[in-house]
Amino acid sequence: MTRPQPHGCAAAADGLPRGERPYCPRCAAALEAGRGPGGLPACPRCGFVRHDDPKLAAGVVAERGGKVLLVRRNHEPMYGRWTFPSGFVDAGETVEAAAAREAREETGAEVTIERLLGVWSAEGDPVVFVAYAGRAEGEPCAGDEALEVGLFAPDALPDLAFPHDAAILAAWEAWRSGRASATMAPAAAEPSGGAGAGSERRKP
Repeated sequence: MTRPQPHGCAAAADGLPRGERPYCPRCAAALEAGRGPGGLPACPRCGFVRHDDPKLAAGVVAERGGKVLLVRRNHEPMYGRWTFPSGFVDAGETVEAAAAREAREETGAEVTIERLLGVWSAEGDPVVFVAYAGRAEGEPCAGDEALEVGLFAPDALPDLAFPHDAAILAAWEAWRSGRASATMAPAAAEPSGGAGAGSERRKP
């Protein structure tokens, strides 16, 4: 499953998302948009208020050989645009496992999750998106929901599909730069003062 629609579903004339049955589960009366507290849909007959839970999605900026693994979408929204492997989290599934599963389904690559990059949401958007950094292994190949997959140098990425993609990429680059700096940092000097000095070394 690829990235969900970034701004939710279009609303019908009654103010409720298209494709949903706007009826009360208690008495079957038609729900009215904006009737409940906070503008929530509510039943004019029995007072039932419908609370819509957000949709949780996960994705991963996966690196292999210094390049970023991307998928080119084969469906709307953003048909033909490039983005990170991503999709909805299944009930009972950890968010990290969902990100790795979506990458495997869309690209054929096995991805190891390394770090949380951040959580993105927007007012009016029912989708909460969790992004991770990861490491990809294996030869990628396009799954059922991708036109193609590709490995791109971080400084030569195509235009990305969704509004949060640039911020996710910036978070990944910041983490990657910090990791590289830590790897190249010189080892701390051993304290002087004889054999007993080691016991006075300050803990990290």
